[in-house]
Amino acid sequence: MADEPSAPPLVPASEEEVARVLAYGLRHDERGRPRRGAAWEVAAAVLADQLTAQLERANLMVVKKPPRPPHST
Repeated sequence: MADEPSAPPLVPASEEEVARVLAYGLRHDERGRPRRGAAWEVAAAVLADQLTAQLERANLMVVKKPPRPPHST
């Protein structure tokens, strides 16, 4: 299928990126609104680090798309 456009290559996400995304997901609800209470901040950071370490121990790799080109005005 030579006519299909090639997909951009996926690149591995760093442990810090994975932890940051997991922490965001834990601190916010399904609509993207912050959860109430200071405990979520602390719990999200601790849980994100633990989940990231578990993914590493399980030999899983998280990949991401390369950044989009800058928007032209």
